[in-house]
Amino acid sequence: MRWIPRIRNPASPATSASQRRPGPARWFWYALGGGLPMAYREWVLHDVTCRTWPLRHLLRLLVQVVPVAVVLVVLIPGPMSVRLMAAVGGSVVGLLYSFVFLYEATENRAWKAGYDHGTAARVREERNAGRALAAAASDFERRWHRQHR
Repeated sequence: MRWIPRIRNPASPATSASQRRPGPARWFWYALGGGLPMAYREWVLHDVTCRTWPLRHLLRLLVQVVPVAVVLVVLIPGPMSVRLMAAVGGSVVGLLYSFVFLYEATENRAWKAGYDHGTAARVREERNAGRALAAAASDFERRWHRQHR
């Protein structure tokens, strides 16, 4: 399936009225790595390509790591300081390891939503190019007005 992304104006809101957001239970499933129904396809692409996509990825990772860390702190015997440091250290290592595969993880989420591999990166590049072009035009306009007063 070949998908051609729609380019939105960088100044316009990132979400459209046609996008459906998943409810809390579906979002939790999505954060754990599950797929969403096709009705959420556009939202998934937005999720992995918007301006804050790395922070969204971090939030999904925390949803996966925090419950495990809490269970380990509660169940493992020993001094609380040792248990907390072990949980925090393991969580940090897990988060760092996961951030190494940030691009691959987001491409996989887009693929699960029915997009070709490379679509998320392509959409991010096009949005960044649009923002850069708008910034350059604004900078040019500001300098031109300053010189021709």
